[in-house]
Amino acid sequence: MQRWLGALPLLLLLWGPAQAADVEAGKAKAAVCAACHGAEGRALVPNYPHLAGQNAAYLVKQLKAFKDGSRKEPLMVPFMAPLTEADMENLAAYYASLK
Repeated sequence: MQRWLGALPLLLLLWGPAQAADVEAGKAKAAVCAACHGAEGRALVPNYPHLAGQNAAYLVKQLKAFKDGSRKEPLMVPFMAPLTEADMENLAAYYASLK
């Protein structure tokens, strides 16, 4: 048991939270999103959702659902294909940082 306790700090480092999302990287990726969701995450078209101020975890969940096809929206498909998980987290952090 004691040898496991000695390894605990290393295990926490390895399995701890992932590196924080990069808001600036998300802002750069969001340039493509602005056409529908607005330059500051406030959509100009009534049918498109505002993204500014949304909860980051919620946004990541929705982006992943679009990417894996469990949430269907044909307009989103071409935008989701190139996104990595880090891209999605960065986008979500950017939009969550907006008022």
